[in-house]
Amino acid sequence: MAESIGEKLRLARETRGIALRDISEQTRISMRYLEAIELNDYRRLPGGIFNRSFIRAYAKFIGYDEQEAIEEYTRTVREQGDLDDDAATKPYRSLVYTDDNGSQSRSPLVTLVLAVIILAVLSLCVWAALHFYQTRFSPNRSDRTNHRLAPNKAARANEIGHSTWLILEAFADVQGIKEGENEFSV
Repeated sequence: MAESIGEKLRLARETRGIALRDISEQTRISMRYLEAIELNDYRRLPGGIFNRSFIRAYAKFIGYDEQEAIEEYTRTVREQGDLDDDAATKPYRSLVYTDDNGSQSRSPLVTLVLAVIILAVLSLCVWAALHFYQTRFSPNRSDRTNHRLAPNKAARANEIGHSTWLILEAFADVQGIKEGENEFSV
């Protein structure tokens, strides 16, 4: 009976009549890596997750149980004392914030308070920008209404809305349109 995963994979491949070259062409794994797997010479493999991926692809192609192949590979690597396999020895800690509850460094209450503070600051900034724009660039309503608009225009400005009326009036001034005339001059 075969003891190592490499021998088991080789025997399964040979019983199915699959050539190593066929596996190499279909899985795009180099022949030397496939040979290294069959000989249990894992030092010739690139290491880390690649070893596991190569063994999984090899097992899948020949119809061998992938999970069993990976478990046997892990067991073999541990027995050989090869600690170069990064995936088996080092726990992976993501540097990206995710919602997994592995390590919560902040309570939900703190997160909520921070969100409210951020929204308040953003709202204050928008209000301040709007206020600045209105005081700096918008004309004063009382001055504009009393001095530039005729009495009938002032009533119309109140109906439409002061800002909209001022835009219409400025457009009319640019186009040279005068009240009561049907001709346009540019």
